Amino acid sequence: MEKLLEVENLSVSYFTYAGEVQSVRGISFDVKKGKTTALVGESGCGKSVTAKSLMGLIEKPGKVKPESKIIYQGKELTGYTEKEWNTFRGKECSMVFQDALVSLNPTMKVGKQIAENLKNHESSLSKEEIYQKSLEMLKQTGVPDPEGCMNKYPHELSGGMRQRVMIACAMVTHPQLLIADEPTTALDVTIQAQIIALMEELQEKLGMSIIIITHDLGVVADMADEIIVMYAGEIVERGTARDIFYHQQHPYTWALLQSVPRIDDEDKTILNTIEGNIPDMIYPPKGCSFCTRCPYAMKICEEEKPKVTHITDEHSVACWLMDPRADRSGVPFGRTDALSLIHISEPTRPISIS
Repeated sequence: MEKLLEVENLSVSYFTYAGEVQSVRGISFDVKKGKTTALVGESGCGKSVTAKSLMGLIEKPGKVKPESKIIYQGKELTGYTEKEWNTFRGKECSMVFQDALVSLNPTMKVGKQIAENLKNHESSLSKEEIYQKSLEMLKQTGVPDPEGCMNKYPHELSGGMRQRVMIACAMVTHPQLLIADEPTTALDVTIQAQIIALMEELQEKLGMSIIIITHDLGVVADMADEIIVMYAGEIVERGTARDIFYHQQHPYTWALLQSVPRIDDEDKTILNTIEGNIPDMIYPPKGCSFCTRCPYAMKICEEEKPKVTHITDEHSVACWLMDPRADRSGVPFGRTDALSLIHISEPTRPISIS
């Protein structure tokens, strides 16, 4: 499968009065043409910072480290000038943000905002052509009365309609890559399903690749071809949707799945949570970032970073439990269907590497 985007050793820090906040720490992944990649994890894990890096939107006091590489169709982007980034953004790659009411300009009508992206990247078009292309894109997003919508302001639309307008703004130039940052946040479940279905439909029509960022695994269950699980600025596990949902190997991935509400849970058990807090990213842990919250942590987890284990070509995990010397008795995941489990089990005895 041909790669559209390759990210190698991406590191992003924010230099504050308190110290260097290491938001993203040496992550590598790729996005294949026409496929959907999901970045999942709880708030503060580095998902949105990663997305902004791919769009050249990291501003001071943030900085993309020199060793980072972002390669789009064979071109290295990290050395781009602001002019080159402006050409890339909107034309080759577009982004849908999570809060459409904030992201859209409240003083401009919807039609003008969609047309603005076309004017910036396809200056040879006439006013009538720009209008027709903008209207056609709005029609494709399924907005009722698209002509009437073109003359409305964002505040006159519902949350779901505003999100469709955001997608129309992003898609009107037919980019090769769409980055959707929490595109269904604050929308009710029916509208969420419609927005996801719309993105899949447009992907099918236009053959684009999608990076979807979310903390909700339920959103990407049917949509993602590959899921990347992030924690504390690092990738802890990556694999196909089937790998992550049915054969996950990392304690954090398993805990995330356990936190998803179950519609078939007749016992009405209390929803599981992950105890503890994410580490201070000014002083990240020496070893595994998740060790302070992991009930299966070993002494080596505190002292040394786990190596990446490649289970298959598509499935990899960074966890000391994958070491052949680790005692996995009492670990309720790995070779188990996680969605059939309800309670997080405590390990029956300490796990150690001899």
